[in-house]
Amino acid sequence: MTKLVTSAGTFRVLAYPSEKEFEQAVVNQAPEIFGPRRIYLDCKRRIGRRGGKQSVPDGYVIDLSRTREPQLFIVENEIASHDLFRHVGVQLLQFSVSYSAAPRVVRQTLFEELSDRPEALQTCEQYVEEAGLRSLDHFLDEMVFDKPFRAIVIIDEAGDDLQTVLKNFQFSVEVIEFVTYVNQQGERIYRFAPFLEDVEESIAEAGWPHVDVSELDTVVVPAREDGFVETFLGEDRWYAVRIHSSMIPQIKYVAAYRVSPTSAITHWAPVRSIEPWKETGKVVLNFAQPAQEIGPIPLVRDGRVTAPQNLRYTTFERLKKAKTLDDAF
Repeated sequence: MTKLVTSAGTFRVLAYPSEKEFEQAVVNQAPEIFGPRRIYLDCKRRIGRRGGKQSVPDGYVIDLSRTREPQLFIVENEIASHDLFRHVGVQLLQFSVSYSAAPRVVRQTLFEELSDRPEALQTCEQYVEEAGLRSLDHFLDEMVFDKPFRAIVIIDEAGDDLQTVLKNFQFSVEVIEFVTYVNQQGERIYRFAPFLEDVEESIAEAGWPHVDVSELDTVVVPAREDGFVETFLGEDRWYAVRIHSSMIPQIKYVAAYRVSPTSAITHWAPVRSIEPWKETGKVVLNFAQPAQEIGPIPLVRDGRVTAPQNLRYTTFERLKKAKTLDDAF
């Protein structure tokens, strides 16, 4: 079992005895998990059509990180010791059916929950004003009626069994692994990757004042020479890539950063499709046509941007104009 050794003692993984206790820990840490531009609504209210299939999500996340494109996610909090097919797979399917059957119930739920939370309501009203939306009603309509169903699963262990359950869903499911460590004194440490953290960092680190998440349409992947030649050029695809489920619909291009000694972006390709890669939680990007040369766009010694070690997001327009990696990100 994994343990953390600190000056405050040794911390070991906490196996939650109940989903209720796990969910309370998630609620307590929600501001850190989702960040300042997202609102977590901890509410359990039945959705669905009267007389039809109804379900009760654990909560909702309102994502305000996209200019004029508010996003809504239904949340399922779960512990891995449960039957994941029944507790995650079946429940998410029921949520999607209930959501589609009675979107007005979802909209009314959001309106009432926001009305009971003055600070959250004020945040949404400020977003409405800054985004130039007509009203709060328009804001809610756009989230509920104009956007596809999306979900977030927060779980204490995101193993292969979870990926097996999720891989065949046609809607977006984000997974956040939330692990708790506890010492003998009962003090707790939480380990998780904040929601869309790497996407937010791609924007923040680049200092793009006029770019938001919705504009990112290109991923740059680091590639060793053998994999680049055999797969990127030879198979017109790139696989075992981890991309956020909610980002997949907007990715239109992929570019290859060839690691040292090349140390440059040299090729790009339009993306035909993005599909699950085995049962890994990763994907394969299939090209619409063979990769084309670009640049090269080299790494600058002592430049602002370091050599990509993992996937990075950017825009294709920015990539086409870039002379160095500092311009690309």
